Amino acid sequence: MHTHQARETPAGTRYWRAGHGPSVVLIHGVGLDATIWSAQFAALAERYDVIAYDMLGHGASPRPPSGCTLEDYAAQTCELMDALQIDTAAIVGFSMGGLVARLMALDHPQRCWALVILASVFERSPSQVEGVGERLAQVRAEGPAANVDSAIERWFSPAYRATHPQAIARIRDMVASNDPDGYTVSYALFGSEHNVGRDRLSQIDVPVLVATGDDDPGSTPAMARRLSQRLANAECRILPAMRHMFVMEHPRVATELIANFLTIHHSAHSRGEMQS
Repeated sequence: MHTHQARETPAGTRYWRAGHGPSVVLIHGVGLDATIWSAQFAALAERYDVIAYDMLGHGASPRPPSGCTLEDYAAQTCELMDALQIDTAAIVGFSMGGLVARLMALDHPQRCWALVILASVFERSPSQVEGVGERLAQVRAEGPAANVDSAIERWFSPAYRATHPQAIARIRDMVASNDPDGYTVSYALFGSEHNVGRDRLSQIDVPVLVATGDDDPGSTPAMARRLSQRLANAECRILPAMRHMFVMEHPRVATELIANFLTIHHSAHSRGEMQS
């Protein structure tokens, strides 16, 4: 992404775009920005029209509107696609981005030819809900940097933290420099909307890949399995010995996972074998 110029849509969403072919939209997680996708962006652009953007309240995109809901985040994705004249795309969502991707498939099904949901959440347990609530309270009281160190411990393995100090420092700065209001609104939705569209999930008929690391304490393998079981056309992959931020810690694995899935399902889509 470093060799491509960031641009803005008419509504102010910051995005990067590269490559040619079927469109793929990458949606990051809460507290982060589009640059976490750097490895996937570069690799996928060899075969796809790839767009990575900053969610509302993140990076250089606008703050969420007053009374914001998760639907506003999906509307941002639609506005981006409209601005770039993209009718349909594979929507790839990481963590909170996976919730936005789910909502895109539910409320804007004509805009999605496939979904990839990575390290996302579904049916949190009461103790997990309590933990997210406690972290949100810390953020409200102390700002985005409140619990960034504990987040980094959950997100990355000890080995990666020890051997990639610059990458860890960049993530710490990325989270800490968030707009406090935008971050709080986004984190609150991430905490409350883990079951968004649960009763409608069987209506999603595009191919879906659900994947997470087996060492991810927040986006657990059990969550990934339960979510995939609700979907009509899903496969579930549990990645051995990987934590939450495997898109950065294991970029080649994450890229191949996405690319292989899209290759299989776009060829079927092109032949008209998928339902519209």
